[in-house]
Amino acid sequence: MVKNVRDLKLKGKKVLIRVDFNVPVKDGKITNDNRIVAAIPTIKHVSEEGGKVVLFSHLGRIKTEEDKLTKTLKPVGERLSQLLDREVKFVAATRGETLENAIEELKEGEVLLFENTRFEKGETKNDPELGKYWSSLGDIYINDAFGTAHRAHASNVGIAQNLESASGFLLEKEIKFIGGAVSNPESPLVAILGGAKVSDKIGVIENLIEKADKILIGGGMMFTFLKALGKNIGKSLVEEDKVELAKSLLEKAGDKLILPVDTVAAKEFKNDTDFKVVPVDKIGDDEMGLDIGLDSIKLFTKELEGANTVIWNGPMGVFEMENFAKGTIGVCEAIAKLKGATTIIGGGDSAAAAIQLGYADKFTHISTGGGASLEYLEGKVLPGIACLDR
Repeated sequence: MVKNVRDLKLKGKKVLIRVDFNVPVKDGKITNDNRIVAAIPTIKHVSEEGGKVVLFSHLGRIKTEEDKLTKTLKPVGERLSQLLDREVKFVAATRGETLENAIEELKEGEVLLFENTRFEKGETKNDPELGKYWSSLGDIYINDAFGTAHRAHASNVGIAQNLESASGFLLEKEIKFIGGAVSNPESPLVAILGGAKVSDKIGVIENLIEKADKILIGGGMMFTFLKALGKNIGKSLVEEDKVELAKSLLEKAGDKLILPVDTVAAKEFKNDTDFKVVPVDKIGDDEMGLDIGLDSIKLFTKELEGANTVIWNGPMGVFEMENFAKGTIGVCEAIAKLKGATTIIGGGDSAAAAIQLGYADKFTHISTGGGASLEYLEGKVLPGIACLDR
């Protein structure tokens, strides 16, 4: 078991907390603050226990000096201050005297946020000097950033190598639900996988074939499997170089792997085009499938009956277009209505869909990490978790 923040004596300590504040910002305004909200329980706990809270995160990718102008964490600090209803000190630096003095001057319970960790070139390379420097700013390290747990960076692995370390409440929840669903699920386990590409989910499918009772496939990736079965998929999205792999996965999974029986087909990839629902073996040469159809929603709903654990990762169609969102909505509603099951969304677009549709509180757990949750579902060891004290 990973040590947790509740196991530590925090009073009077400078507590470095790696959070995931990688939120969408447009014209200096945050358009979705879910990740900030998710970090609040850990921040409040450390503050209430008398710790001196030092927060840090990355925001976006920094390729040029100009990127730094739009990727500052200052608006995040302002939003966090509103959510906590108290001052959050912001230091526009990642190292140096100004930052060091601000941390030294912190009183018990106060909160400070410093600038985007990726302003430092050594962050993504896990530069040992940078990890050592950041660790020198605090007494204890807490990782609560699941979204970067699949990366060995200076702000997670680098610091943890030099300080007493533990998980925050959010990271603990991710370990419990995503990790638990893969290592020790309550069966029957049903996995629903969507999204555009088979290549993004190969490792997940291979890992879940061993553990799941059913794997339901939707989204653009379904057409690579349908082609592997010899179906005519018209102009639908397909990964030609993955057709043979899809064939071998179908053979390996047997009747565990369930494919849609109908699709919403159109001649153009846009919302305001004519479309119709056709069986998957009746897609025209000039048509492309952009969603699963009603019969597929009914089939998936039936397969979900009696499930004790459900993992959902990836939309069933082109969810951002209203006419091709019904499959994702149908699957979301079917999972949300299950009684007594542990229901988990593995981040990304499916998480956004559930939140947007107002079903967030109907799921047991919605992951905050897209890439991290995928790698965890593949059964991989995540460096940002492996580095923490046991």
